[in-house]
Order: sequence, then structure tokens, then C-alpha cells
Amino acid sequence: MSGLDLDTLAGLVAGFFELDITSDGRYERRLRGDPEGDWVIELDYDLLKKLGREDLDAESLAGQINKTTEEALAWAAEAIVPLEIVGPPLPLDRLNEVEALISYLRETGAKGTSESIFNAFGMQFNPELPSHETGMITACLKAFMCLYDWLLVRADVDFSRRVTSYVDPFPTDYVKKLLAADYWPDLETLIDDYLADNPTRNRALDMLPLFMFLDEERVRAATDDTLIKARPTFHYRLPDCKVDEPDWGLHVAWNDWVEVERLAADENRL
Repeated sequence: MSGLDLDTLAGLVAGFFELDITSDGRYERRLRGDPEGDWVIELDYDLLKKLGREDLDAESLAGQINKTTEEALAWAAEAIVPLEIVGPPLPLDRLNEVEALISYLRETGAKGTSESIFNAFGMQFNPELPSHETGMITACLKAFMCLYDWLLVRADVDFSRRVTSYVDPFPTDYVKKLLAADYWPDLETLIDDYLADNPTRNRALDMLPLFMFLDEERVRAATDDTLIKARPTFHYRLPDCKVDEPDWGLHVAWNDWVEVERLAADENRL
């Protein structure tokens, strides 16, 4: 989101949940005290975050050059790079708190995707899997492909995000392979087939965190992307962040995602 600076946003979220603010660098704030884990408020720009964790020696020429470079990047980023709220894993009965936080931030000036043509802002969530059984994972992937066109219309993805590669659709050849009636592979084949056509995080449903959790060596052999984090979850990236729109909230995308899980669980319908 945009519309608020880093420390203002960190203060608002910390006050909402009664958390303590610590700093992980000049562009990251960590909020401690939630029993489920830390919240993080950060500038969504990996290079600048890395620079912000380094001590700058103002007395040396190298330090002055690094400081000038960082200041230039920060100035350029201010207009187009969003701030991001990263929550800890939450149980379902706390999702109402996230909805309340969204409403609170809307009232305090947070801006979302539609505020500017430069705001390619997304809302991403990571639903935990009910099991790691390969057939269940395959069924969910199949269900997602079957519902993708419907989900895309429902998400009404902003032009600023459609022209980027952040939520690219899956390649047609991969979709055809996956949706074949007799395609129920073992885990190694499922991961290998996915990586052959999708060695990237930029998919509407990013499976790399889950596959990294299940078989890190296999995923690392196919991609050297250091931003992939192992999680026992799906990583749903399609929805926009429309935090400034009155009727928008987590529930809009969550209720659509639930249809994927329902279809996956209905063998005959799938």
C-alpha cells in the first residue's frame, strides 16, 4: 500500500495490535508481542532493504558513495514502491482482526492499487494445506486451473498488475498436461513437471514455497531465486490490494479461494 510512510504505518499496526516496534534496518520495522509471531512492516524493495541493514561509514569515500546511492534509490522508490504488511501465520478465527485492520488503515489514509497507474499492489495469502498427500496437492492444482478464468474475472485485476509479470497465467501446455484425466503423478514427477514450465515465483498461484518445503534440493536445482521461502502452504498472488475501497477486504479473495478447495475436495465434480 501507499499513502503512509514507514514509521506511521508501523505505529498504526503496532497500536492496533498492542505490539512493540523494533527496527531491522532503515526500511524495515518488526512488531513483537503477538502470540502467533512477529508482524513486519517494510518497503517492498529487496535491494534497498539490504542497503538499509548496513552501517554507513560517513567518514570514508566508499561510505559516502553508498549513502548517496541509497538516498537516490530511496528517493526514486518513494513514489512507486509500496510498503508491505507481512503477518504471522494466523488461525482462521483471527481473520476478523485482519478485516478490522484493513478498515482502520483505510480510515487513516492507506491507498491501494487503483489510486495510481503505478500502484501494481497485490494482496497475497498463504493457506495452509490440510495434508501433504500428493493426490490432494494435484487436485488443488487441477481445481485452480479449472477455475482460473472465473477467478481472474472475479479478481478484476488492475491494468498496472496485468502488464507486469507478477501474476502471469500458467503456460497452456502445462495446463493441458495437468488437466489430463489420467494425470495423477507421484510427488517427484509433480514437482519436476511444474518446475519445467514454471521455474518462477510469478504465477497467480505460486507453488514454489510448498515444493521448497517438500523437496528443497529439487527446487534449488531448477531456480536460484533467493526470495523463495519454504512454507507448508499455497501462495495465492492474484488479488489486488484495494485497501482504500469501502467494500474491499480479505474476505473478497478468500471466499473465491475457498471455491478452489471445495472443487478439489469434490472428486466427481472435478
